[in-house]
Amino acid sequence: MASITSKNFITENFLLNSDIAIKLYHDFAKDMPIIDYHNHLSPKQIAANKPMANLSDAWLNGDHYKWRAMRANGIDEKYITGNASQEEKFNKWAETVPYTLRNPLFHWTHLELKRYFDVDAILQESTASTIYAKANTILAHKTPAQLLEQMNVEVICTTDDPIDDLAYHQEIAKQGFFTKVYPTFRPDQLFLINKTSFESYLEKLATCVSFPIHSLDDLLKAIQERVDFFNTNGCRLSDFGLEQIYAFDFTDDEANTILKKRLSGSVLSEAETNSYKSCIQYHLSKMYHAKNWVQQFHLGALRDNNTRLLEELGADSGCDSMGDNAHAKSMSAFFGRLDHEGILAKTISYNLNPSQNEVFATMMGNYNTGECAGKMQWGSGWWFLDQKDGMEKQMNALSNMGLLSRFVGMLTDSRSFLSFPRHEYFRRILCDLLAEDVRKGLVPDDLNFLGKMVQDICYNNAVNYFKFN
Repeated sequence: MASITSKNFITENFLLNSDIAIKLYHDFAKDMPIIDYHNHLSPKQIAANKPMANLSDAWLNGDHYKWRAMRANGIDEKYITGNASQEEKFNKWAETVPYTLRNPLFHWTHLELKRYFDVDAILQESTASTIYAKANTILAHKTPAQLLEQMNVEVICTTDDPIDDLAYHQEIAKQGFFTKVYPTFRPDQLFLINKTSFESYLEKLATCVSFPIHSLDDLLKAIQERVDFFNTNGCRLSDFGLEQIYAFDFTDDEANTILKKRLSGSVLSEAETNSYKSCIQYHLSKMYHAKNWVQQFHLGALRDNNTRLLEELGADSGCDSMGDNAHAKSMSAFFGRLDHEGILAKTISYNLNPSQNEVFATMMGNYNTGECAGKMQWGSGWWFLDQKDGMEKQMNALSNMGLLSRFVGMLTDSRSFLSFPRHEYFRRILCDLLAEDVRKGLVPDDLNFLGKMVQDICYNNAVNYFKFN
């Protein structure tokens, strides 16, 4: 593979298989700004705005997509999350890349090398040192803010715990970067009532709000204070990363008793845990509606399957999978109650198991109202599904069951500042999908008509939906 380059596939017309697709992408999609409304970028790194040390630091640290591929390729953990040098880790990634052929990592890797570093060579053992040196030279003069501006990223929304003081977001706001950076309220820790970390988390939350938490009323008051604080600091989105939506029967009195029982050191039953979680989720969604926030539900991941690596490395180490939860009844019960009470916020749900695509597409269509076009969104292909096949299946199911034209489009869900060509990847796939329909005579052969739809999905719908300042 030493003589092979990406020039014969990462071309100007990559993934564009017709003249119509080429025109849709280059004339309508390519230059639209990016609104990346869900990612895991570090506000601390953005606020410091210092160049990253090297390509491995920018590309490999925290990227469990790459970690999974390296493990599958037989790479020792020392070179993945261990104490090997950054260059040694990069070399082992380079060794793995040729074996990722037909995995989206192969496309993403070479798109990123081309867009950020103008590298056409295929990353592999024989090209690793040259690519590493060239990228490091460029990165030495590029801050995170400059990398974001280079990709025309207008807005990013990070993922933040309710106890975060948002000091880095406040610092970012003062610096006047091209890219606006907003926090997202993600209260997953509040649901872990059956974990040993729960009490210590509530103690941290109590410190944030300067009063003790001994009851459900105390907890809800504390949560409301943090929601208010996030809202003041520009937050317009919330997020849940849950196996399922919790829509079990509860009363506030029952949840209060359950919480006090847990704080007294008692072990809760599964039914008690589910009642508490259902109560918290309901009250959170009620608060979000009052703030006119968008609530997001990332559903269906079965996390931390490898207990050995969980004990050694902690969570988010690349050992998560698709779950096979049944979502329809819980989504119907939860969204139905909120809708009936007039407190259903704008909502995006993300599905991780493609066998449930039509379930999600049809469920979100049950609760749309005249207050907002596309109020209830079925989000883009997520995690294991944010590749060509997964995105095409999501858009086809959404087209069949709802309105693709009102879709708020792509996001990176990434921890890497080099991941933004994924928006280009999505836009090319979208344009080719529509162009293929033209070829088949399924939609009008009208570039301006289709081009408006493309621009709406790539950018305009997100602008109108999120209404960032």
